[in-house]
Amino acid sequence: MASQKVTSALAAIEAAPQQNKPQLYNNLLVEIVSTTSEHELAQDLIYYLDSILNEDISIVAVRSLLDSFVDVLRKLTPETKIKVGQHAVTLLQSRSTSVEEQDSQIRELLADAYESEEEYSAAARVLQGIHLDSSQRLISDSAKVRLWIRIVRLYLEEDDTTSAEGVLNRIKNLPSKIEDHELKLHFQLSQARILDARRRFLDASQEYFNVSLASGVDESDRLQALSAAIICAVLAPAGPQRARTLARLYKDDRASSVEEFGILEKMFLDRLLNPDEVAAFSKKLAPHQLAQTADGTTVLDKAVIEHNLVAASKLYENMKIDALGVVLGLQDGPEITGGEKAEAYAARMVEQGRLKGSIDQIAGVIHFDSSAVGSGATSKQIRQWDTGVQGLAEDAERVATSITDAFPWGKWYNS
Repeated sequence: MASQKVTSALAAIEAAPQQNKPQLYNNLLVEIVSTTSEHELAQDLIYYLDSILNEDISIVAVRSLLDSFVDVLRKLTPETKIKVGQHAVTLLQSRSTSVEEQDSQIRELLADAYESEEEYSAAARVLQGIHLDSSQRLISDSAKVRLWIRIVRLYLEEDDTTSAEGVLNRIKNLPSKIEDHELKLHFQLSQARILDARRRFLDASQEYFNVSLASGVDESDRLQALSAAIICAVLAPAGPQRARTLARLYKDDRASSVEEFGILEKMFLDRLLNPDEVAAFSKKLAPHQLAQTADGTTVLDKAVIEHNLVAASKLYENMKIDALGVVLGLQDGPEITGGEKAEAYAARMVEQGRLKGSIDQIAGVIHFDSSAVGSGATSKQIRQWDTGVQGLAEDAERVATSITDAFPWGKWYNS
């Protein structure tokens, strides 16, 4: 309930001559802000709004009064701003076409208040109510993109990727391209986060990697994006595509400076991952990256099993299926053994062309193709040769460094 002083003042204004009302309303607004206590302020402003929007005042006068009201709303506390702003948005819905600019400003201020209170979905919904395709005011594509990007980021704060993707698609459907570098960067990052949440990890890794290479980004943010790219690559299904992604990340000079480099290196070199390494890596993952799949395993579990299966194929020509289950760390269940689980993984990867080999179910043996693993993969012999050449080059560099340290050029010159 509004204070008696304000209700009496509003009644007097409503009875006053039409031409005097705008000035009387402005005077009352100043008085409300300067004299009303905090716990009555929201209700007094709500009654004030009801009066100016329900009275028969010209649209020009209403716009002017709302401009003054917006200036007041901008200075309120978030809690009061939310109470008053919600009411204002509801009242303006029926006449927003005639006061679009003021409605837009109120919605943006209300969204700011919601965001400060960490009510991100509410903030996004309020901003979505802004009319962007209007005959009353011209809104550039850049301004539309800026608003949509903000809405996408708000939804992503709540992990609402479905709503975020719907808004992001509006940006994709714009006839003009995003020219602003900052907006383009936010778009790429938002797209990466959506792809990540959708478990399209290879696509997400590529988008994160692009962000890590973008100019105008702080070095710490670049490395954070690079870490996210590595994490997504690790979580992706094993196969030639992931192998190419891992190679690109491993060869990046910055990769050795991030925490995820250890697991990246072992995956790139097709080395077996042990449970301790996997457990340490899992602590860095987001909740959606640890969610269980239909078969009860997590995305990480599946990625590690498939990787270790590929790594085993590089070490062995063939092996017993039960032994493969042990190598992959698969435990016997009440209805299926670890070996049978390993066989199911291997069969699926062979069928999808991500692993070259064959399974002899009668003998209980899996045979790996020694010439290749996955479509377009390099043969073992070539990989071993590359590793040997790399090791020789590193040894030569270490020897040269040791000689330089032991016999500096100055010492040679003096002798």
